[in-house]
Amino acid sequence: MADKISFEPPRGMRDFYPEDMVWRNKVFDAFRAAGEAYGFEPYDACVVESYELLARKAGEEVGEQIYHFLDKSERHLALRAEMTPTLARMVAQRQKELPFPLKWTTIAQCFRYERMTKGRKREHYQWNMDIIGEESVLAEAEVIGAAVDALRRMGLTTDDFKVHVSSRKYLGELLAKSGIGEERHAQVFLALDKRGKMPDAEIAAMLRDGGLSDAEVEATFAIMDVKSYDGCPELVELFRLAEVAGFADALQFDIAVIRGLSYYTGVVFECFDTKGEFRAIFGGGRYDNLLTTIGGEPTSAVGLGFGDVVVTELLKSRLGADAAKGLKGVSVGFMDDAQRDAAVRLAAKLRADGERVDLALRAQKPKRFFSRAGASGAAKAVFIGPDDVEKGVARIKDLETREEKEICL
Repeated sequence: MADKISFEPPRGMRDFYPEDMVWRNKVFDAFRAAGEAYGFEPYDACVVESYELLARKAGEEVGEQIYHFLDKSERHLALRAEMTPTLARMVAQRQKELPFPLKWTTIAQCFRYERMTKGRKREHYQWNMDIIGEESVLAEAEVIGAAVDALRRMGLTTDDFKVHVSSRKYLGELLAKSGIGEERHAQVFLALDKRGKMPDAEIAAMLRDGGLSDAEVEATFAIMDVKSYDGCPELVELFRLAEVAGFADALQFDIAVIRGLSYYTGVVFECFDTKGEFRAIFGGGRYDNLLTTIGGEPTSAVGLGFGDVVVTELLKSRLGADAAKGLKGVSVGFMDDAQRDAAVRLAAKLRADGERVDLALRAQKPKRFFSRAGASGAAKAVFIGPDDVEKGVARIKDLETREEKEICL
């Protein structure tokens, strides 16, 4: 006898039942609306890439997390772990033709084989926004502003979240002033990015393994206590622009924001819930060298990745488990098969008027119909009986207020 097939999805992957799709749609709708409001153009790409592209751009940790395989022609392929390498490939392919600066956005499904923790799956959707070909820090302001706008559209306020902002360039300057050469900065960034995930003693050991002396390790930890960004013109300008644009209350300076991926070069940022209950909600920064490393022309760029997993957990925590439901549309039912055609005609008429209509597929008793209509999330319901067909008029009920009014059949 064959082994019984498991009904569970593969570990780390997700199914989306209708009640899950309500939340996903709430998040995706906010992503799309904010992207459109800020003038970003939508794009998309294949979910399978060459392993060489992803491994080259994946960074120190992600390279080990790529799902990869050989196809039937022995080509080494992989599922994308993030969208930025694909975006870089697409831009480099048409770099001579595209009208820069670009403002592009997508919602991409990404895959990483990694240890699962709260807020982290092996598959997730990620909203990406990138501005390519603009050196001004206004690019950072637009990307962060759009992300804050999306969170507000979901029903959150700056009491619920803060965007922590820093600059790897500024941190590099502070390290250099402490006598730590630029050739060791990448190792220092990688170690400091682990703060909060492992004890400082282990981070200090990583720094010593990277060639830092005890005095330099001590100086590095002292830099992590810096509270002012006055020495960084790009951060001064970013906070000023955020004030002008009306989202400065969402920002806070945090020198400890590093971002682990090696391609970031300037301003970096991560958004966290204010209670510290979840992983980062989104993150990103400036990555001016990425296109050149895959053979493209030098081009400045700023990007953001905003996953669906953590923000959905945050929304359920702050807004309540039923917050995404929202009553909409009309349920139409009938008592006997003799009224079915009248129900079909009414559903067609309402749909032509732009209504969302859930038409019952079989005759039902009134109590059963209204119970199902209420559970479906409909705002209104029409139940057609023999007398209604004879009169040519039925009653449409508001399921929230219980008020009724007549509707022609």
